[in-house]
Amino acid sequence: MEAPHAQSTIWRLIVTPPLSGAENMAIDEALLRSFDPAASLPVLRLYGWSLPALSLGRYQKAAEILDLERCRNDSVAVVRRVTGGGVIYHADELTYSLVCSPEQIPPSSSIKDSFRLLTGFLLSFYRELGLDVLYAADCAHEGTRFGERTAFCFAGKESFDILANGRKIGGNAQRRLKDVIFQHGSIPLLNRAVTGLTYMKDQAPEQADGAASLADCGVNGDWNSLVAILASKFSGYFDIVCQSDSLSQREQSDMESLFIGKYSADCWNLEGVTA
Repeated sequence: MEAPHAQSTIWRLIVTPPLSGAENMAIDEALLRSFDPAASLPVLRLYGWSLPALSLGRYQKAAEILDLERCRNDSVAVVRRVTGGGVIYHADELTYSLVCSPEQIPPSSSIKDSFRLLTGFLLSFYRELGLDVLYAADCAHEGTRFGERTAFCFAGKESFDILANGRKIGGNAQRRLKDVIFQHGSIPLLNRAVTGLTYMKDQAPEQADGAASLADCGVNGDWNSLVAILASKFSGYFDIVCQSDSLSQREQSDMESLFIGKYSADCWNLEGVTA
């Protein structure tokens, strides 16, 4: 597949050290809130998780799908993403998020096509590491059904989920606001799907059977080297330059407000409402 050419040739690259679930979600939303499609440079953020956390999709009901008592007993934080999809257990992973306007990326024919476009760099990344990866739609058997809603992220498949040797590696989700695209996704270094499943009310073991990680595929690179490879593949895929940056004053202020007022509050994380 020929690599696309982005309309914006410079992206901000923000690499943050492993942080808590609440801090990570607050930073992602701060980047989204602060983005001005008419004036801001697009952003690629790469980050990790200092402690294991479960992230809920935007419209999931925590009490219906999670064993919240077990989460509390094991001190596993529960946070809610601004994107949809199923529960993801975040531990031992490299995570990315990106914020841009539709005009700052190559043209796409639909929202679904933009998802393919904005995950293409992941194929380059995995292939650089020696993995045999394809989109689910490109290796599906006749009659395969995509898009079925599942409470646990790794139990379902979308057309542009990435499969390594037939197993789903990571998960990606996108949200659209007016003239702004936000997307984030996980790259699991170790396979913690079975552990994550223990915090679900429905613990049917087959839900984790289709998950894969870099270690499962024989890749054991350290986090910093993987960050460098991912940033390089992103730049090369879109033919752009990633300039190292940090949060602006406005983004830092928004992050702190969101961390205290939203992502540290059960009303948002568990119920999906703001105080």
